[in-house]
Amino acid sequence: MKAKNIFLPILVFSALLLLLVSPALVPAGEYKSLQGAGSADTVFDFRESDPASALAHLSLAHNVFRDQAIRDVSKDADFVVIFMGGSVKMLSSNRNAFTDDQRKTLERMDNVISKMIKDGITLEVCLFAVDSQGVDPESISPEIERVPNGWISSIGYQAKGYALVPVY
Repeated sequence: MKAKNIFLPILVFSALLLLLVSPALVPAGEYKSLQGAGSADTVFDFRESDPASALAHLSLAHNVFRDQAIRDVSKDADFVVIFMGGSVKMLSSNRNAFTDDQRKTLERMDNVISKMIKDGITLEVCLFAVDSQGVDPESISPEIERVPNGWISSIGYQAKGYALVPVY
């Protein structure tokens, strides 16, 4: 009978301790929207074609990938950027259509892209867009994966539970 009397307080204490510690285990810091999220896998539908805006958006996507709130949800969060539409022109090494200032911005964008790849972010380019925009596929870095159709790739990622972030 004394064993039952000891067991109940231990059970209650353990339950209270678990309740007190649980909020500390809730990931995502200040983001209520991330609390309880099981994954932070994300696909960016990237169609931004202005170099300055594209640089800002790619830098932001990279910062989001590295943000502690995302790491709290999933240490191995998978991020994918799919370049579609006019954005594919900025991936080409042929930058004759751009102004000198835009070329400087694109060089900075190249540095961000290199860092993203180094950090494990997957970059894909839509070959349909490459063709329709008149870009030579050979002028795009081989580090950027080629997909026949960016929409189909995006559909596949979303079917696997990836969050979609449009960047237009």
